[in-house]
Amino acid sequence: MASRMPDITRRGPGLRAPPKAILGPIAAHVAFVIELTLVPLLLPAIRAEFGLSISELAWVFNAYGIAVAIGVLLGGWFGDVLDARRVFVVGVGLFVGGALLTSSAGGFETLILGRALQGLGGGIFAPLVPILLTRAAPDRPGHVLIVWGSVAGYVAAFGPLLYGSFFNGFGWTLAFVFNATVAVVALVVLVVPQVAEAAAPRRSRGGGYLGLLGSRDLWLVYIYVFCTYGAITYYLFQLPIWLSEDVARALSIGFALSVLWLTFSAVSSLLRNLVDRQYLRPIMVAAPFLIALGLVLSYFSDSLPLLLMSTILVGSGLACSNAPSTQMILRIAPEGVSAFATSLDITCARLGGIATVAILAQFEFGQAALTICVSCAVAALCAGLAARRPAGAG
Repeated sequence: MASRMPDITRRGPGLRAPPKAILGPIAAHVAFVIELTLVPLLLPAIRAEFGLSISELAWVFNAYGIAVAIGVLLGGWFGDVLDARRVFVVGVGLFVGGALLTSSAGGFETLILGRALQGLGGGIFAPLVPILLTRAAPDRPGHVLIVWGSVAGYVAAFGPLLYGSFFNGFGWTLAFVFNATVAVVALVVLVVPQVAEAAAPRRSRGGGYLGLLGSRDLWLVYIYVFCTYGAITYYLFQLPIWLSEDVARALSIGFALSVLWLTFSAVSSLLRNLVDRQYLRPIMVAAPFLIALGLVLSYFSDSLPLLLMSTILVGSGLACSNAPSTQMILRIAPEGVSAFATSLDITCARLGGIATVAILAQFEFGQAALTICVSCAVAALCAGLAARRPAGAG
């Protein structure tokens, strides 16, 4: 059934979300982002403390990712059939327990168990973040999703830098304790009943899942997510390699990545008042072109200005695709399966990154760039076709 997005220039009580309903999901997601950005920096110290081989260290890293992939689908399904907020709390609780178990691990087996438990919890609550946020601000769903993405971008940009500057000397365990502490903030907020929540959880029906599988528009957005996040992941994978090939430019790696995430957050902030209007479609269509242009320009980034322009373009493309694609999925997802729809969103993003890197890692730049450009063109076409239907169409 078609519906019209409200005019965000109106002012009224419906536009003001309860602060706790916003703070809880964002605090949990901050912990999720901290884990993604800090753990790669901690792996050498973990390896040295436990005397791990490379293959064992890979398990420490991958145990989390495998558990996230499982938890995402569980969180999406249970979030639809049960109380989404309570499922979210369970996921955050598992994440906290896993982080604390990892920080206190005395051996390899406990380390793996802690990482798996943390990943399972993170996977369970991750797809429910946009659900809870949009329920808290039903009149401005795109605005609150943009705030969510912006905060994540700033954490990704500054988290590793701040940790390396101020806390690195305290050992790797502090990072996991700190991460658990941030997640506990979300728990403290979310265990209090959210009486002001805009929409009560709905039980899904079989027809909802059949509608999801048969929704042409929804699967067009999933293809869009697969292609755009595949291109972005390939860029994030290759940029450090390209820069490190020249020792003089190796120090530019961290700076370039920080610029990318800061651009993502800044552009997301600029878009916050546009995504709830009629601009959602052109914003999504623009994203893959920005990403492709940034990737092509990165090959010629022999100078700092060109390098910065490349990262700015990709960061802008990420901002135009991240929260907007999630909002589009929530608009067109069949009633009662919105949480599972967002879990498939995350799954498509991860699969897109894995597949693109696996396929293109051994390609010459020209072949890889051509493939990425074709993939981005497909993404732009999918965004244009999917968004032509009225909001709420399944």
